[in-house]
Amino acid sequence: MPREYILGVMRSGRLALLVAVLVLGAQATQAAPASRSVSEARARVDHHLHEVEAVAGRLGTVLTAPCPTFTSRAEWKQFQEAKVDDVVLLMAHVEQAWVEAKSVKDDDLRREAKAPRRRVQEGRRLVEKLQGCAAQNHAAFDPLAVWMRIEREVPRRQAEIALPE
Repeated sequence: MPREYILGVMRSGRLALLVAVLVLGAQATQAAPASRSVSEARARVDHHLHEVEAVAGRLGTVLTAPCPTFTSRAEWKQFQEAKVDDVVLLMAHVEQAWVEAKSVKDDDLRREAKAPRRRVQEGRRLVEKLQGCAAQNHAAFDPLAVWMRIEREVPRRQAEIALPE
């Protein structure tokens, strides 16, 4: 695909939808969770929702603060990597909450697990902010490469954060 097309898709907001579809597609290929009670599933969903809020809080702080200034490329890279890792973690917990909720037939729990999906937009806003901060720090930043990394790493991170059966 030509780079101009990809960048156009990113600007139009369709990228968030594409990322969500890819993450959900990866999710569909995973094995079904074991049978559990609604109360067990609720505890598991609540754990992931709590983590979503914690990560979203960190992202919110970065989104509202001015861009930090770094004296070296290594410092910038470390900051960028940490923030992208937070986006990966946020998306992994959002998806894992949904997986846990689907393990039982409880519509209320499913609705609760779906609600934090709006937080994925904060990840998109963070990538946009990182692009601006990179420019201010005279650093290279490729948002397409960052989104490709996020897409690759979410399923792996999701497997890491899944609670034991």
